[in-house]
Amino acid sequence: MTYDDLLLIGRVARAHGNRGQVIVNLETDFAEDRFQVGRVVRVGTADRAVPRAIVSVRFHQGRPVVAFEGIDTMNDAEALAGAELWVPESSLEPLPPETFYRHELVGCEVRRTSGESVGRVIAVEGTLDRSRLVVEGKRGEVLIPLTAPICMKVDPAARVIVIDPPEGLLEINDAPGREDRRE
Repeated sequence: MTYDDLLLIGRVARAHGNRGQVIVNLETDFAEDRFQVGRVVRVGTADRAVPRAIVSVRFHQGRPVVAFEGIDTMNDAEALAGAELWVPESSLEPLPPETFYRHELVGCEVRRTSGESVGRVIAVEGTLDRSRLVVEGKRGEVLIPLTAPICMKVDPAARVIVIDPPEGLLEINDAPGREDRRE
């Protein structure tokens, strides 16, 4: 398995308690499936991840609190802060029709129904029922709701998403006051 075959499902936020548990910030819409007792996830960076079995999990305020095999103390858990959690792409279950994994959409070209290119998807944000595409356009990032009325055709195999945006959606990125404000 190469790190190209791995998909990010979360990041360790911090240690929790004194028994080696960690709180995870999610990078998946399928937390209950990804974080189950007995499941093995790779912990670390994609190219230097160590397989670890989940020995306990519970959810607190929407985030998993996880104990990994071999991580038994608060010090062990604190050492994992910031670590990424990965699973092999081959372990993913097929999704229902018209549902896509985020990684399938990243890199897709977004075009208007007229054929005009809007840009490329660089990320997918939000929850499963309120996802939005983050598109790197000609003038910066544009957020496009991932909904059927706007996204007319989503074809990850062809690496293209065809949109019919409501008036002003794409132009909002050019609005006055939207300049890069760095302090």
